Amino acid sequence: MSSILNKKTNTEDIALDSALRPKKWSDYVGQDKIKENIRIILTAAKQRSQSPDHLLFYGNSGLGKTTLANLVALEMGKEIRITSGPAIERAGDLAAILTNLNEGDVLFIDEIHRISNTIEEYIYPAMEDFKLNLVLGRGPMARTMELKLPKFTLIGATTRPALLSAPLRNRFGATFQLNFYTDQDMEKIITRSAELLKVNVDPEAVKIIAKRSRFTPRVANRLLKRVRDFAEVQHDGRVTKEIADHALNFLEVDALGLEPGDKKILFALIEKFNGGPVGLQTLAAAAMEEEDTILDMYEPYLMQMGFLERTPRGRVASRLAYEHLGLLHMRKQLI
Repeated sequence: MSSILNKKTNTEDIALDSALRPKKWSDYVGQDKIKENIRIILTAAKQRSQSPDHLLFYGNSGLGKTTLANLVALEMGKEIRITSGPAIERAGDLAAILTNLNEGDVLFIDEIHRISNTIEEYIYPAMEDFKLNLVLGRGPMARTMELKLPKFTLIGATTRPALLSAPLRNRFGATFQLNFYTDQDMEKIITRSAELLKVNVDPEAVKIIAKRSRFTPRVANRLLKRVRDFAEVQHDGRVTKEIADHALNFLEVDALGLEPGDKKILFALIEKFNGGPVGLQTLAAAAMEEEDTILDMYEPYLMQMGFLERTPRGRVASRLAYEHLGLLHMRKQLI
């Protein structure tokens, strides 16, 4: 069974994800303080007829960082160019991107923590002075060429802010952390997506999907599409409470949104290490998962739900984890 969290999506899903992205501020549900702060920054920049300061968004995958970047460009009436840290391999790649920007455009770099140290050195003057210093040739014949760039706004997005170097982080004018959404926000997001997808969803079904969506809009939209498929194939197309519950159980998404990957980590922690503490590397080996996968995809939600705790000595399974997995008797044996 493939995970709903799997980052690999088919072409249809990518197109639908794009269609479901809010195209105006009023459609963007949640993150109210961040939205208000950004709108103040943009309004002030427009009053001064300047480009807004560079912005850094960080938070878990699927919380709306790319959507916010698109809304910034829309608010300023400018184009947005989207790339990612791993895609910028050489100085020439960066030069090609920057020199194709127009005055006031927005450059969005996803996974900005993954750009190389060499590329960082070129980004600094581009962010501060809007110029690019390229070294042409090698050895004694090498010379420096300075390219003037149009004034632009760089928006960086990352799930791992600690991996950003301090010099790069400090060059952003404002930094915002996107948090998990509330159940009420998730219900609004699912209702809006259902209308766009022309899916007839009962209010009780919306609540079930919201409860299992890991407080993350991207996951909610994926679950809604999969539940829609079940409703169309096994029912009359209407998503009822029973259909939603049956579909999500078949997808192995439990009542609190935990998937097999989450449970595999918790079972490994409890059954192999008596609930911890255990180091990340050891836990990853026991659960047969990559360390980055645990850090980025599973651990934030498990901690948010109170199933997993970080301590100076390592990861520890909480009492809630034992209860949810029906292993409370094992915890009593350890006490």
